Amino acid sequence: MLRSLFSGIGGLRVHQQMMDITGNNIANVNTAGFKSSNAVFQDTLSQMVRAAGSPQDSVGGTNPAQIGLGVKLAGINTNFSQGSAQTTGRSTDLMIQGDGMFAVKNGNETMYTRAGSFSFDTQGSLVTVGGQKVMGWLAEDGVVDANGAIEPIKLPLGQTIAPKETGTVTLTGNLSAEAATTDPAIELPISVFTETGATESLTLSFTKTGDDQWSVALPNGGGTATIDFTDGVPTTPTVTLGDYTVDVSKMTEYSGKTNPKLNQVDGNASGTLASYNISQTGEIVGVFTNGMKSTLGQVALANFNNVGGLEKVGDSMYRTTVNSGMAQVGTPADSGLGTLASGMLEMSNVDLASEFTNLVIAQRGFQANSRIITTSDQILEELVNIKR
Repeated sequence: MLRSLFSGIGGLRVHQQMMDITGNNIANVNTAGFKSSNAVFQDTLSQMVRAAGSPQDSVGGTNPAQIGLGVKLAGINTNFSQGSAQTTGRSTDLMIQGDGMFAVKNGNETMYTRAGSFSFDTQGSLVTVGGQKVMGWLAEDGVVDANGAIEPIKLPLGQTIAPKETGTVTLTGNLSAEAATTDPAIELPISVFTETGATESLTLSFTKTGDDQWSVALPNGGGTATIDFTDGVPTTPTVTLGDYTVDVSKMTEYSGKTNPKLNQVDGNASGTLASYNISQTGEIVGVFTNGMKSTLGQVALANFNNVGGLEKVGDSMYRTTVNSGMAQVGTPADSGLGTLASGMLEMSNVDLASEFTNLVIAQRGFQANSRIITTSDQILEELVNIKR
């Protein structure tokens, strides 16, 4: 049989595979996080008709004469370039801007994906549309330890913050350098938290007691403390007033009006988790009914030495292979990993213009290889007709 017949068959096969790859790309043009693929061809073995000859005294060297035996599919490469952004408005939809993949738990196996369409289930677990649990770190007392092992992220539904009594009062503002000791006291109303979380109104009273010296008093047995100034700034950052530590480091004694202000107080009332938001670094920040905010967890990202070595397993997910390397897990915006955008999804990176061009190339390649077979058949027919 003619070698061209088998070359034509091989050409038909690989161009059909190219059509399959292109068709899959086009089919997933609107699949979130999808990465397109392309086929790479290479020739097969070549039959040696005449070997190369070295130059001699009387004749020059000759090149090898070989007949190729067709084409085969060398590989299928995945294009991991960034896809376009689509705004969804859902806070749990996450888009990676840059390198990295989400790690998700699929049974006992960890998979990786760029598709960030997530939601919280009835138990508070952050899951994909297929129910796989998104991996990251949970916070302890509002602090995330990103050096620990990743685990499924779970929102603590119904979590409450216990009340905390005020211990530190931070003041700011100016106490006039021109004030006299005979001037009336300046009062500053403040609100603090009790041990049960209730608010209590107090009044601080400021009186000039000497050069560069003021007293601050808390009526009803709260005590009195002295604030000394040097060059307009306090000589000590804090004073003690009753059960409270008063931070006066931000106060001044300059020319002008006496105008003390309350900057902040610590402590809080009790509160229940009301809502949450996800930052660019993947931190899930809970907002409580008492106005407090606390970090509840952080989404992890993974990168690979050879991302092209990952194996597609369906559901827009990948698993590691011997050529991808182990997952290098880290926090978003760290160690070369991308940042997260909440309320957005990364769309497919399929370029329709290129894919339709590939359709034409695959179709014409298929047609050309089919002509090889029909022409080879005609040659064989002529050969058979010699016997007639």
